[in-house]
Amino acid sequence: MDLQHFGLRHAPLGKESADLWDDGALGQLAERFAWLLHSPGVGLITGEPGVGKTAALRQLTRGLNPHRHLVIYQAETDFGRLDIYRGLARALGVEAGYRRAQLWRDLKERILQLVDGRQLVPVWIIDEAQNLPLEFFRDLPAFLNFAFDTRDVMAVWLIGHPTLAQTLERAPYAALAGRIQVRVQLKPVLERERFAQLIQHSLKSAGCMNTLLSDSGLEILRQASKGLPRHAGRILRTAMRLAVPRGLNHLPDDLLQLAIEELR
Repeated sequence: MDLQHFGLRHAPLGKESADLWDDGALGQLAERFAWLLHSPGVGLITGEPGVGKTAALRQLTRGLNPHRHLVIYQAETDFGRLDIYRGLARALGVEAGYRRAQLWRDLKERILQLVDGRQLVPVWIIDEAQNLPLEFFRDLPAFLNFAFDTRDVMAVWLIGHPTLAQTLERAPYAALAGRIQVRVQLKPVLERERFAQLIQHSLKSAGCMNTLLSDSGLEILRQASKGLPRHAGRILRTAMRLAVPRGLNHLPDDLLQLAIEELR
């Protein structure tokens, strides 16, 4: 009801947003993403929760040719390492065995069938990777070793909190760190002008034809969200819900404050 009230097609900064705002950071990520498709290896994306890591990868993979790339997305990472490989097996249509050695052999055989037989590049995206068991970080390089380590056949993206990068710098995970070809850190949009552009773009792409926020309202939103798009979107959606029974077609500053208080 609140979206219809404001004439929006979808929530601003919501998961339905297909046209993400970019002042250069996403373009840089897109270039590195494309490069890793042509030179398969490991990529690392880190950033605070709500900064837009998953949304960025979702947009990048949406445009991939399914006849050339097979995208496997996993976010259930707070399990044992064998569960992670079983999840990959299910995505690839491989019967998941109980022994890791056999499971690895079956997975590698299936991956080579896709690469050599169907000319497909698997793109394995592991979200919330900071929750992965440490044993997974130790043995992933061995799993990615094909043909005496002469072939790189799949792109692997690890997405997580900034602590993930710190973990991988530790000595026990040096083998994996050495395989990381691309590192990207997405940061909150803290600058006032950039934040205003982000909000204006998100509202326009959602179909908003009116000015919903004052300059002071934008500043309230920037400070409360700490420049994180997801948090800003939650505040906007809550404020819109509060505006409907009041018959408002804009979001005054006091209403934004009410929304912020409600979400605390």
